[in-house]
Amino acid sequence: MATPTLNPGEEAQLLQTIEMFEVIVQSQSGDTQSLEILKEAYSKLGREDDVVNTSKRIAQAYLQQGQLSSAILEYETVLQRRPDDADVRTALKQIEDKASSAVVQPSQESAPVASVADNANAAARRKVKLAGDEVDDGRKTMYKVFVESKIITAGDFDLCWRNVDMTLPPTDPIEPFIQMLHEKGIYLIDKSLRLLSDKSRLAYLPMERYDVEMDLVRGFPADVCRRWCVLPFDRMSKAILVATANPFNQQAAKELGEATTHRLLWYISPPNDIVANLRKAFR
Repeated sequence: MATPTLNPGEEAQLLQTIEMFEVIVQSQSGDTQSLEILKEAYSKLGREDDVVNTSKRIAQAYLQQGQLSSAILEYETVLQRRPDDADVRTALKQIEDKASSAVVQPSQESAPVASVADNANAAARRKVKLAGDEVDDGRKTMYKVFVESKIITAGDFDLCWRNVDMTLPPTDPIEPFIQMLHEKGIYLIDKSLRLLSDKSRLAYLPMERYDVEMDLVRGFPADVCRRWCVLPFDRMSKAILVATANPFNQQAAKELGEATTHRLLWYISPPNDIVANLRKAFR
């Protein structure tokens, strides 16, 4: 049952979020970032059983990744809601037995391991040289992914990679590299999306059925969104969900991060969907 504070539009948006992210975690069960978003959505709708079950899924994902501390913390949140949950108490006992039988270095278990998205955001906060120096727009990593792995030639890469002029505000979203590859018949967009999702370990999220929150998009600088073709499309608690077709663009993460105090959670999405929503938001 939905909570009284939700209006019909908010409830519909949450249900849509659940539908989309359940699809994601079905194929990527270890995606704790998406599971956290699901848990938040279930919590806002007052679906207590789903909140608890999702917490258990998160804990299991942490266990599979060897992050015992994070798994314990997640299980303990379940016990706060349901102190007599036998499954959780059994799982905690198994973790305790596993930990006591293994020699673990303190530094390895002192804190949860950061997610790929966290690492990307942390790297984006490092100083980026803008005065005549190369902007870290992901070119080097994309070159390794596409050229050094012999998927495309260096000539094709140079043909499709667009060096962005930082001094001119774009009047329209700049099409991403993988869209250019597709349009020139070099490499299909679906293959690029699967490749980038695999290499970056970010979840793939199609946008065609997602009701993008346009007021949220317009709360970010149009120049930044257009220049790097990035789309802040939803807000969950203290996080902003962002769609991109270039997950290695540290400059985009830096500039977008400077426009909000919220944490940014990144997803791989088709360029055409991103461009269409940006054009709708910034007319």
